[in-house]
Parts: sequence; C-alpha cells; structure tokens
Amino acid sequence: MKFGVTILPEDLAQLPKRARLAEEVGFDYLGIGESQSLFRELYVSLSVVAQATKTARIGPTVTNPLTRHPAVTASAIASINDLSGGRAFLGIGTGDSAVLNLDLRPARLAQLKEYMNAVRTLLSGRSYEYQNRSIHVGWSRTVAPILVSAEGPRTLAMAGAEADAVLVHTGLTPEVLRDSVDRIREGERAAGKREGSTEVWAFAKCSIADRHEQAIGEIKTALAGSAHHAFRFTLEGKHVPEALRGPLSTLYREYVPAQHELLGQTRNATLSDELGLTGYLADRFAVAGTPAECREKTQTIQQAGVDVLFI
Repeated sequence: MKFGVTILPEDLAQLPKRARLAEEVGFDYLGIGESQSLFRELYVSLSVVAQATKTARIGPTVTNPLTRHPAVTASAIASINDLSGGRAFLGIGTGDSAVLNLDLRPARLAQLKEYMNAVRTLLSGRSYEYQNRSIHVGWSRTVAPILVSAEGPRTLAMAGAEADAVLVHTGLTPEVLRDSVDRIREGERAAGKREGSTEVWAFAKCSIADRHEQAIGEIKTALAGSAHHAFRFTLEGKHVPEALRGPLSTLYREYVPAQHELLGQTRNATLSDELGLTGYLADRFAVAGTPAECREKTQTIQQAGVDVLFI
C-alpha cells in the first residue's frame, strides 16, 4: 500500500517546505485541496509543489465540475503534468466547500460523469461536445490519471466503471471498506473492465499523539467535515446505525461551510461532541490515536484491498 497526503494551501510561502517534507518522509502522492473561498488558488499551489518536489505524484484532491469549465481544468492539469515531468493526477468530485461557499448545489452524478469524460477526451487533444458546444484543448497529448471521489453506492459503481482510481470517502471500518470495494468492482464488471484495474484509494483524517484522546481532540473539525461530506444527499446504503441518523442530519444542517477544515474554536469543531458523534466519526473516518493504534488501523485498511491511503 502506498501513502498520500493532502495539503491545504493556506500559505504559499510555507507550501514548498511542506511539500518537500512530505516527499522526504516517504509520501508517494501529494494532493492540494481546492476551495477558492478559503485557500490559495489550486493550480498556482500545484505549480509551487511541482517545482518543490521530484518524485511524488501531485494533483487536486479534489476539484469539481461547477467552478471550472472542463477545458480550463484540462489545460491546467496538462500544464501541471508538463511542469512536473509527467507526475500529475486529476482528482474530481461533486464539490464541497468550493461550491457551497458560492451557494451552489454539488454536481449530480450525471454531471460528474460527463465532466470526467470531457476532461479525459480534451487531454488527448480531441474535441468534445459538452453541453451542446464543441470544446477542445488542442495542444494537450497526455492523459493524466483521473481519480473520482465517491461516497454513495451509485457514485462508487460509476467511478469503478469510468475512472482510473476511486478516492473512497465512505469510511474506514472493515464492513464499510469491503462494501465500497465491492461497489467499485461491480462498476468495473458492468463496464467490461478488467476486475481490479481501478485503484482504490481510501481517504482518512489522521492525527497521531501520545494519548488517544489528545489525537481525537485535535481533529474534531475534520471529523465533522467528513460526516458533512459523506452523509449529504442520503444516508441510504451508507451503513449508518439507525440511532445516529438524527444526530447526523442535525450535523449536516448546522455545519458551517465557511469554516470548512479551519482549525481553532469554530462551530464545526463543537458539533461532534454536542451530538454525541465523536467516537463514531473517529472510528469511521480517522486514523487517529497513539502510533500503535494508527499502525493497527492502517494494517486493517490495507487488508481491505486499499491501494493508497490518503490522509
């Protein structure tokens, strides 16, 4: 199993140092989060990372179909691929804080699928009929691997059928991971792809400390963010205990997108404790605790068939 880390580009002066450190300690993949209302520009940040690193694969974790036209995304990631010597990957999802802070609704599954197919076609230098208009990025000739972030059963299956890799954000418990991998493989079979050809990446909030409680305490805002993203739209097919459906619905309503992933005493940081969800969310979405506890959780994730653990 390989390892990746997402860096939130809060400070462009510190970004090259963080990227070099991540590569030096052994991360195989470096992702940059996209949220134009909260963080520095995605592709400026990826340019900085491309020039600060030598071997790690780099890309958005993740962009979306709503805030960037597919030709803009294709041209941008092809440029990063050139700049990095062929190390780019493209992560795409339906949109979280990037779209919510613009008061937009996240993309639907059909939009996500069409966007991904449009970008892949454009990267090969061919034209694509997108929303009844012919578009192209005529200079691009290299298709970067496309990663789709997925939570629901239908999105997991679609990603298995269409993408090169799937970033699973359904949870990290053995039951949830097994079901997620099964959905991806179902999508492969339906599309006639070789089973197992789609890489499985698992997304985890990570915190390591001398004491379990300390590690969890430092990532409560991140746990709320994971719950808000993974359980939006519907809880059906997502292995949520009946007793927690009400509290999770309340978390979704009260989550503050403008505070997404921000540290400190934010409203989001208080939600999981108030609603009695902290232990459940930490078990489901985090690799957190003492070094020994994190090692044990990581081994469990690997045994579920995960190719890349992204923290």
